[in-house]
Amino acid sequence: MFPLCIRYVGERDTAEDILQDGFVTLFSRLDSFKGHGSFEGWARKIFVNTALMYLRKKDALKMSDEIETARNLSTDITSQMQNIGYKELMGLITSLPPGFRTVFNMYVIEGYSHKEIADMLNITETTSRTQLSRARAWLQNKIKENSKDA
Repeated sequence: MFPLCIRYVGERDTAEDILQDGFVTLFSRLDSFKGHGSFEGWARKIFVNTALMYLRKKDALKMSDEIETARNLSTDITSQMQNIGYKELMGLITSLPPGFRTVFNMYVIEGYSHKEIADMLNITETTSRTQLSRARAWLQNKIKENSKDA
């Protein structure tokens, strides 16, 4: 669950705090697990919610237009994607601005729908789609920049 926490908050120390809080919540709610579905899926949801509560408290979910490069979407990223490793990609995801990172994690990695994301984050579905699009564009531009440096 630690990589999940890092993906949401982007920094190790904070992720460790969220991990600890998540385990406290998990153990205190252990009796509510009824055996329907996997334990891992049930636990994962607790850790995602713990991370989201932290981000809400820090007001890190404000959706912003702070990244101009998100508007310059690269259309041919396939060859550049083949040259990037898992760790490098996860590092880029972790470095996304909080609003972009949260929606990207929830949609792409966790598999939530835009409606579920909108409900959980108290935003509109359109905002969720926009933030996902901007996160993808941001990642594509970073991958493009990294391939130029290599």
